[in-house]
Amino acid sequence: MHRRELIKLLGGAAIAWPGAAGAQQAGRVYRVGLVMGTNSPVFRLARPAFVDEMSKSGFVEGKNFTLEARSNQVDAPRLLALVADLVASKTDVIIAGGTEQTLRAAVAAAPSTPIVMWANNFDPIAGGYVQSLAKPGGNVTGVFTRQPELAEKQVELLKETFPQRKRLALVWDVQTTDQHEAAARVARSLGLEVASHKFESMPYDIPAMFRAIAAGGAEMLLVASGPNIGTYQKNIVDEALKHRLPAIYIFKSYVDLGGLMSYGVNIESNFRRIAALVAKILNGAKPADLPIEQPTTFELAVNLKAAKAIGVELPTSILLRANDVIE
Repeated sequence: MHRRELIKLLGGAAIAWPGAAGAQQAGRVYRVGLVMGTNSPVFRLARPAFVDEMSKSGFVEGKNFTLEARSNQVDAPRLLALVADLVASKTDVIIAGGTEQTLRAAVAAAPSTPIVMWANNFDPIAGGYVQSLAKPGGNVTGVFTRQPELAEKQVELLKETFPQRKRLALVWDVQTTDQHEAAARVARSLGLEVASHKFESMPYDIPAMFRAIAAGGAEMLLVASGPNIGTYQKNIVDEALKHRLPAIYIFKSYVDLGGLMSYGVNIESNFRRIAALVAKILNGAKPADLPIEQPTTFELAVNLKAAKAIGVELPTSILLRANDVIE
């Protein structure tokens, strides 16, 4: 069945959601499945924020709820199988973190289980997974970060920071296609030369990728954000420094590891909002009635140590706008 038809069917069905009796049931231990890139700094920030926020709604891990984490850094058949396993184990809510492939698998394997998405690298409305932000319908709600639009802003920030540089390298993979397309489109509109460098299959060869980038004469770098690429955050930062290449990333965790710049959403804040939605569902709310949320604040972080290491100077306009400056 086409996913749009599936969503339409779900939107019109009368579904008895797990936990829909109204409030927490005394003595019950709820099960929450979290499917995202577990082998990355993003997960290490997301999980504790989620657990802490759940506790504020009365759901304490190990007491009245358990969090079952599964990695989405697998191929499509295995991803579908692991979500199906969560459904078979009577999971009350499934969190589909990051990629469209993850949400696609969740919708296919869990048509009657509430799903809370963290939609990063795709548009869930355009994909037919939800009807609208205000009225998602069906069994899916969540947080939509619009990261392709953030990739466009990242290109603009690079152009502002390094106005004399013209050659931009884009690093991406199949999970970050929308980010790549958005960044490439804006870069060309700004008169930049674009060289695309795509990772084809895991494990990613980071040194080889940077040798290719250097051979192409890149003067700036934008790294798209996805679970597989995120696994190599430290490797990518180290190679960018080694090649003295100014780079921008979506998550501040790259800058904490020594990267030059980042612009994007706050991971902890996003997963606190996801926790709030999960808690509402466990207390009886239906995903169809919970509007999809969008971040309202974004972080610009810069690392002056990295700037010194690669021999560049960041303009005052960027430093004044930065939310976090590592000196």
